[in-house]
Amino acid sequence: MERDLATLEKGVRCCSWNYCGQRLAVGYADGSVAVHDSADPSSTFSRSSKWMVHACGIMNIVWIPPEFGDAIACLCVDGTLSLWEEVGEDVHSVSWKQCKVFECSDPRVLEVQFGVSSAYLKLVAAYSDGRVKVYELLDALDLNKWQLQISPIQFSQDLVFAFFDTKFKIWEFEEARQRWLPVAELALTEDKDDRVHAVAWAPNIGRSYELVAVASCKGIAIWHVGLNSEPDERLPAEKVALLSGHDGEIWQLDWDMSGMTLASTGGDGMIRLWQSNLNGIWHEEAVLDCCGGQ
Repeated sequence: MERDLATLEKGVRCCSWNYCGQRLAVGYADGSVAVHDSADPSSTFSRSSKWMVHACGIMNIVWIPPEFGDAIACLCVDGTLSLWEEVGEDVHSVSWKQCKVFECSDPRVLEVQFGVSSAYLKLVAAYSDGRVKVYELLDALDLNKWQLQISPIQFSQDLVFAFFDTKFKIWEFEEARQRWLPVAELALTEDKDDRVHAVAWAPNIGRSYELVAVASCKGIAIWHVGLNSEPDERLPAEKVALLSGHDGEIWQLDWDMSGMTLASTGGDGMIRLWQSNLNGIWHEEAVLDCCGGQ
């Protein structure tokens, strides 16, 4: 049964749920951000804050992992990346303050993700020229203190992945030499000209391998990536499925918290849910029509 969760103003460009699903951050075309709160997931959301972030529209919002407080990263259309933290002694005096503005120049920041590695918070920013920058938070109590770790997108332990056009690579941090090394490339020979649109790394709850979804012009590829390096120091990778069903480009992929259900959405206005059966065969579990039907 459908029900309304929140009423949003006109001009919405992006939305982002926090980790427990009780807060919704909304970015607008005028450069403002609003945060909506709910006492529990079954009740409606009401707006608790709204403020101006930048003169340009908001392109993406990402919540910081909850162990580091209530804070968000805001990525604007012109590539400006800023961090905002909620402050206040009680619910009646809450406001959002700007903690950090990352260097904004040409090339632009296109995507940003957070990850926790060895108890340290890291921020990964992907740029329009194909570079990736990894920042590390120096003080868990001060979101203004970041250090550029490497200037060469989503974390899994000490792994980070990046994709640019037709290439999708996995990088691993080598503690001994304090550097990132490429350890896998998720592409077959026949896929070399297949453009990558989106990627998603599944949460790992007891699996002996990592599960990665890669969306391209051919569909959604499901990959198993081994946890132990081979003699050549590369991680073994196997493409186990290619899912098709969307009519047009796939825009976004996301896994549920268990890493068992994959959601995809694209230019056809449909949300598709995918699951694997006990025999490891992937199939379409459900289809949601965002344009009005089901």
